[in-house]
Amino acid sequence: MRPFSGEVTPALDAQVAEAWMSVLGQSEAIADDICLSLLEKDPEVYERTGPEFQADVRASTRDHIRRGIEAMAGVDNATHGTAELWRQTGRRRARQGIPMEMVLNAYTLGTRVLWEALLTQGARDNIDEQVLLVAGQQVWSALDVQNAVFIEAYRRESVRLHRRDLQRQQSILDALVEGRGADPGFAADAREVLGIGPEMTVACVVAPYDGSLEEPLIAPTDPLERLGIVSHWHVRGGLYFGLLAGDLARDAELAELLSPLATGRVAVASSPDGVAGFATAFQLAARATDTAPVGEPSVVAVSQRLPEVLLAGSPEVAALLVRETVAPILAQPPHVADTLRQTLAALLEHDGSAKHAAEALYCHRNTVIYRAKQIEELTGRSLSDPRDKLLLGLGLLAHGR
Repeated sequence: MRPFSGEVTPALDAQVAEAWMSVLGQSEAIADDICLSLLEKDPEVYERTGPEFQADVRASTRDHIRRGIEAMAGVDNATHGTAELWRQTGRRRARQGIPMEMVLNAYTLGTRVLWEALLTQGARDNIDEQVLLVAGQQVWSALDVQNAVFIEAYRRESVRLHRRDLQRQQSILDALVEGRGADPGFAADAREVLGIGPEMTVACVVAPYDGSLEEPLIAPTDPLERLGIVSHWHVRGGLYFGLLAGDLARDAELAELLSPLATGRVAVASSPDGVAGFATAFQLAARATDTAPVGEPSVVAVSQRLPEVLLAGSPEVAALLVRETVAPILAQPPHVADTLRQTLAALLEHDGSAKHAAEALYCHRNTVIYRAKQIEELTGRSLSDPRDKLLLGLGLLAHGR
């Protein structure tokens, strides 16, 4: 049928309205034909969504067809009511999680079925071809408006739902950090909101901002998702932190995985008790970041820095360790203190071996032996006593914090 290019006079407009009114009594049958076509086209979708959704689609389609016919027939206030129906449908389908494209395809199908019904009625009633041409242009133009109104409402509702879901997720993360994951009821809710299966292992990632406006981790969500890891991120008290869940590797492997994404200090702590132990994992990871140098991108695993984390959590003990171990060394003139401190570190690293420590320090073995005696005299600790070596090592760690 060729496009109509003439003038739409009031008389012609009235004939078009009359033509549309001629199919109003068939609106429910037309709608049911559309629903049947949709079911045949996407049977899996409609079976998966269940009978309630199918009933909703049937009722909504009937409403759309009836109001659409009334609007094109010029019934009073029908146009405004139809536009509001499209908006309501857009919001509802977004809440139901129905893909936008699926609804737009249904609208196109519905328009074609309605147009075909009018053509069939026109053949029976011998409706003038010009009337049908105008009616055809009218119904397909209405589809463009319908799609535009629906898309705007759908997108607005999708944004609102996303914002609401994000706020809920962030509230859950805050509560987990505060220790509410130990409540079984809350833990179940948290897993549902965050999409965490009961079989998934959990870890916490913490990264302080350190005064920078940039994220300390660059867009970690997508790389993790590609590995099958669910992650949710939030900011709390100057700390950027995330909950990771899935079939997770050990925290040392997670640290290696996140390392290319780091722009600042980052720490990873596993949570063996899942969401119930997330608060503890958060605290440990936060302490571990305190053991990393500021201004240098690094990702550390708590399990590999346990002594440092212990000291970071007990500043009073750290200060006492320094006083009771390496303080006399540090009290020497700066060049002497540095030499003795480096020698002590080398001896501890090589299990007290003067030979291997000398090789690491690029000096003679006898020189290391002499310095070892100085260290023992200054500290009152023996480098052959396991407990004293442990304390001296912790003292060096505490001083280096």
